[in-house]
Amino acid sequence: MDIRLSSAKGRWIIFTTVLGSSMALLDSTVVNVALPHIGDSLNADLAALQWIVNAYTLTLAALILLGGSLGDRYGRRKIFVLGVIWFACGSLMCGFAPNAIVLILARALQGVGGALLVPGSLAIIQASFRPEDRARAVGLWSGLGGVGAAVGPFLGGWLVDGPGWRWVFLLNVPLAAICAPVALRHAPETRDPAAHGRFDVLGAFLGAAGLALITYALIGKALWAGIAGVLVAVVFVQVERRRSDPMVPPSVFTSRQFTSVNAVTLCVYAAFGGFFFLSALQLQVVVGYSALGAGAALLPTTVLMLLLSARSGALAQRIGPRIPLTVGPLLCATGMMLMLRVGEHASYLVDVLPALVVMGMGMVTLVAPLTATVLASVETAKAGLASGINNAAARAAGLLAVAALPLLAGTGPEAYRSATEFGDTFRRAMPLCAGVLVVGAVIAFVTVRTPLLKTAPSTPECRVNCGLSAPPLEPRRVVKPTDLPAAEGGSGEL
Repeated sequence: MDIRLSSAKGRWIIFTTVLGSSMALLDSTVVNVALPHIGDSLNADLAALQWIVNAYTLTLAALILLGGSLGDRYGRRKIFVLGVIWFACGSLMCGFAPNAIVLILARALQGVGGALLVPGSLAIIQASFRPEDRARAVGLWSGLGGVGAAVGPFLGGWLVDGPGWRWVFLLNVPLAAICAPVALRHAPETRDPAAHGRFDVLGAFLGAAGLALITYALIGKALWAGIAGVLVAVVFVQVERRRSDPMVPPSVFTSRQFTSVNAVTLCVYAAFGGFFFLSALQLQVVVGYSALGAGAALLPTTVLMLLLSARSGALAQRIGPRIPLTVGPLLCATGMMLMLRVGEHASYLVDVLPALVVMGMGMVTLVAPLTATVLASVETAKAGLASGINNAAARAAGLLAVAALPLLAGTGPEAYRSATEFGDTFRRAMPLCAGVLVVGAVIAFVTVRTPLLKTAPSTPECRVNCGLSAPPLEPRRVVKPTDLPAAEGGSGEL
């Protein structure tokens, strides 16, 4: 396509894709601040609250790669609009859920919709705009999405304290009613003519089943589910090795750098997932904040990411990824340990804000370099796939952390109803999160190097991001002759 970003049609495309992806992004973050109210309203225990968070993350992580492939084959606009409608239907079910079980099932349906619309929104932008405008268009998509992420917890807290927690979900319905018609009217339909072969539905099912069983084992303390989950994970790996068109090609892990950075990703986002889940509860249950107060209190990390992530990426390009990927997790670990000062009667300016600023600076230091290193560790043609795998791995890590931390911290099923009991849980959990970050820093220091590739490395197009729940997705790239070194027929301008 040859649409100009400055044209009316181009602005409509940006509007609808940002609006659609922001719905899914918001639901990854705002639900945390609503959890105490949801628990009281539905008489749910802590395990149910864990599932309310994890059901969404589970289906989103397991299906996001498949969602991108569906768009390439059947039409990116079609799959995007389907995802928006699906997400809205799941949100409507969430808003009217009579009990925790229905809410958990509805959250899983939301995750399916998110897996369709998030990669679809980015693919529409990449396929619609003229080449010289694509980088700016993707930058707008990621930057405006970051603004949405910053507003999300604040908006979620206001809705919870005002009309009620159900409106955190019901708000998505009118947004979808705007987004879908605009996409159908203004976004062109595009497909990848090279997309062929069978979809790896079996791989997606096995990946989701393995994660679900392991999550159930951690939340429900069911040994049999853990054993079954590990067995399913082994079968998943074998299936992916033998398929001609796997969802997760094992060949991409032949890059030592790619494997190392994904190991760092698992550590980092496991800690982040546990931290934001528990901190939203700690601020309300123990410190006594309202939902709006808790959402606003956590804003500094997102604001710092918005303001400084592009500069952090530029710095990492100059000095290499090893130092940022080592220092960043250590700063985050320090911030989490400072959160141990946050208890009853804590002062926001003295206790909460310094910890969150240190935490935010650590995230600024590591997230953009992490994405850049993932892309630089594979050939240009595999950049979109590598980004998708890294994004899914981060979400899976957060999923397992939310499931495991209350178990490891010895938390009771009604702990979030008691300030004393939950405060004890938080004090036991923060060192665990910090320890996982230290492990990530050690892995980065020992294994990460500046990669040497036969083809020109990809650089991130999403330079402004708020990777609180996962690193930003990157668009799939088209390999051009200028991407190849001169010895392989390219210009050699690397």
